[in-house]
Amino acid sequence: MLLKMMFVYLLLTNNFVAHAQTENSRQIHIKRATGKIVVDGVVEENDWKEAEIAKDFNQFFPFDSSKAIARTEVRFTYDEDFVYFSAICYHTIKGRFITNSLRRDYRSPAADGISLLFDPFQDRTNAFFFGTNPFGVQREGLISNGGTGQTDLSLSWDNKWYSESKITEDGWTVEMAIPFKTLRFKEGATVWKTNFYRIDSKYNERSVWSHVPRNFQPYTLAFTGDLIWDAPLKKPSANVVIIPFATGGISQNHLAGTPQKVTSGIGGDAKIAITPSLNLDLTVNPDFSQVEVDRQVTNLDRFEIFFPERRQFFLENADLFSDFGNQRIRPFFSRRIGIAIDRNTGQNLQNPIWFGARLSGRLDKNWRVGLMNMQAAKDANIELPSYNYTVAAVQRRVFSRSNIGGIFVNRENFAPNHVDSTGFSRYNRLAGLDYNLASSNNTWNGKFFYHQTMTATEKIGNDQFAHGASIVYSKPHIRVEWNHQIVGKNYDAQVGYVPRRDFKNINPILVYYFFPKSKLINRIHIYSEFSATWNNANLNTDRGSWLGLNFRLQNTGEIAFWWARNYTYLFAPFDPTNTGGEKLPQGTAYTYNSLNFEYTSDQRKNFYLTSSGYFGEYFNGNRINISGTLNYRLQPYMIFSLDYTYNRLLFPAPYLSTDLYLMGPKFDVTFSKNLFLTAYFQYNSQINNININTRLQWRFKPVSDFFLVYTDNYFADILRVKNRAIVLKLTYWINM
Repeated sequence: MLLKMMFVYLLLTNNFVAHAQTENSRQIHIKRATGKIVVDGVVEENDWKEAEIAKDFNQFFPFDSSKAIARTEVRFTYDEDFVYFSAICYHTIKGRFITNSLRRDYRSPAADGISLLFDPFQDRTNAFFFGTNPFGVQREGLISNGGTGQTDLSLSWDNKWYSESKITEDGWTVEMAIPFKTLRFKEGATVWKTNFYRIDSKYNERSVWSHVPRNFQPYTLAFTGDLIWDAPLKKPSANVVIIPFATGGISQNHLAGTPQKVTSGIGGDAKIAITPSLNLDLTVNPDFSQVEVDRQVTNLDRFEIFFPERRQFFLENADLFSDFGNQRIRPFFSRRIGIAIDRNTGQNLQNPIWFGARLSGRLDKNWRVGLMNMQAAKDANIELPSYNYTVAAVQRRVFSRSNIGGIFVNRENFAPNHVDSTGFSRYNRLAGLDYNLASSNNTWNGKFFYHQTMTATEKIGNDQFAHGASIVYSKPHIRVEWNHQIVGKNYDAQVGYVPRRDFKNINPILVYYFFPKSKLINRIHIYSEFSATWNNANLNTDRGSWLGLNFRLQNTGEIAFWWARNYTYLFAPFDPTNTGGEKLPQGTAYTYNSLNFEYTSDQRKNFYLTSSGYFGEYFNGNRINISGTLNYRLQPYMIFSLDYTYNRLLFPAPYLSTDLYLMGPKFDVTFSKNLFLTAYFQYNSQINNININTRLQWRFKPVSDFFLVYTDNYFADILRVKNRAIVLKLTYWINM
């Protein structure tokens, strides 16, 4: 009853807030070009001289109450095939600009660059993102959920567009040409939402055209301006892309003692624009061998670790499928497709995908739809039948920026003689409904959801549901957050990410911000957080209290300290080292205190680091942890980084005390903007493994690549080979 009352209240509140807000009035007009635009980084064509200028940027960092120091001028024009963007980034301070390397999709709060976002449907929830820097390095991505959080910008999306930059005596200039075919928009539209922001390392300044309060991200879509077209947009010409690939490789499993295996394959993807805003993706025999390897972590948790999706096929409109629920209760997690679990060993295995189709996009400003169907191969070695995966999602915009969404997930095999004794159910289904709250000025954000599962299992009871709610109130000086979630004992989202079941949780958070007038400190915030978890038998299983102090520095650095007090009740035996030692018994409870810190240095320097630490009690013993990353930049051609994690775990006998090490040096060499070499080494004492992964990528044409990937795994103590593989892959982007 309380939930229903809160839901109605927030619906009404959001409606009132939405109508009470004044729309951002910043505008820029775009006129059709009368001549040819040559994308060479030199803003000299007559159409640029006649174009309206967007200038007088607003400072976002270090302050958000004044005009930018670094002067920037932006212009737009377009023709039949492209929308063109140019920027002149002026400078009076001499010296070099900063870039991590020449690798695409750079991300740094200190690296020079200018970024552009388009929200063609003006829903201020989803947008396209394009950026470049003085060295001509590109980045592109997709913004979801209004760009409220840092994770709402994904740079994994890849598509075809063009840009060039030039460094000049008084700054640098850039020109971009973005094909209309790359974007999704409504035919006949006359207004898009847009914004652009610049990062300037010399002034240590971040500035935006349309003002954004500094308690949000600079790409937050609630504060965009208007791009006004001189004529209604026409439907682009036929938009069909074919992306064939060929792959070959040699691998050997030395643990199993099997001979070398030579593999080869062909397959491909297709992207077909059903309408300018609705896209059909097709794939046959997809291969994801070129995807960068996940960074290993020291796992001291009782639950599964989350790794993000990196495969291109799943990325466009990914939020439409994957953002239902919350971070710990995802009803759909695309990495479940193409990966199986060996029930005998508990290890993850690659499960080849035969084919798949994915329809996603917009019907109009208010409606988004998604439909995915994929067929995975069977694996007789683990008695895994061929499973079909179907996901359907729909989203309806309500009020100014909120939406209601529904999802249906079905995992099913059609093997006539299949029995559940193998551990794989014949089908698993889920239906869910989410309400996503986002007020017009981004002060209120929240989510409410309810999901129900259905599984083909004889012995199944009630409690096959998951429910959660969160509400966030954010202002420059205060942030108040409430979260709660309930997961039933029999909630079984087999195509989702739900590391824990049979629990109820509440999690309130209070943060207060100070903005001192200081040359050293940009912002101070103190926060208090509480979390309590209990099961459906009302047994308190986890409890935590945190009190912290955070300093954001004017030089892009950050320092944070916090005290934590945790309580854990073990509902199953658990080895806190996760190394196979003596387990703490089921039914025991532990309260432990710790002091923690995090530090990030000035990222404008060639050498910079992040570090964190934990010092205190841990279950029935003690723990010391130091972890982080050391980075050294040989600009612009290489960046060397070293991930490090050290855990000293001390427990009374008969429990195991141990030192756990995780070291991950990485060399990222960029010979040019089109030729990259990544060498990644990972030593993990917890699983007694050394992993080597090297990847050479040659982008010989836009979005067309040659990959050479080598992987190796060894026992860390005796350097004996576990498995080894080398893979070649060639992809080619063909516009039909």
